[in-house]
Amino acid sequence: MLDVPDFPKPGVIFKDLMPLFADGDVFREVIDGIVAYHGRDSFDAVVGIEARGFVIAAAIAYATGVGVVPVRKAGKLPRATHSASYALEYGEATLEVHQDAFTAGHRVLVVDDVLATGGTAEATLDLVERAGGTVAGFTVLMELGFLKGRERLAPRPVHALLSI
Repeated sequence: MLDVPDFPKPGVIFKDLMPLFADGDVFREVIDGIVAYHGRDSFDAVVGIEARGFVIAAAIAYATGVGVVPVRKAGKLPRATHSASYALEYGEATLEVHQDAFTAGHRVLVVDDVLATGGTAEATLDLVERAGGTVAGFTVLMELGFLKGRERLAPRPVHALLSI
């Protein structure tokens, strides 16, 4: 992990996990650890949150033989969507998922790289449920505990490989 000061705006220290993704052995360990934690048969699909969550979700989906569903920034999906707007620690954003992404009761594992204030995660978990899925778990590679995102998501459980 690398700290990138003043990105995406002054005063923010961005936690860049791309070096982890670039190291094949470490990345495999991370994916295997997430799969072991949740269990191979505990979910029917994996949601990745734009954009680094896509990398994690695709690897988990491949390792377990399930599908992957993207949750994207507004305007990036071609069919009818559900959308949710939320505040970021440095602005505001809207996420979308296809309305037909899940069948009723579809068990969905949601993954992302970092949990900060919890706005992105909360919006995504709500979108999964609005689209008919059941949240089976939520995992991040790193939790920035001082921003209290976990509290915002309560009582939903949060699995973080690393908390700082």
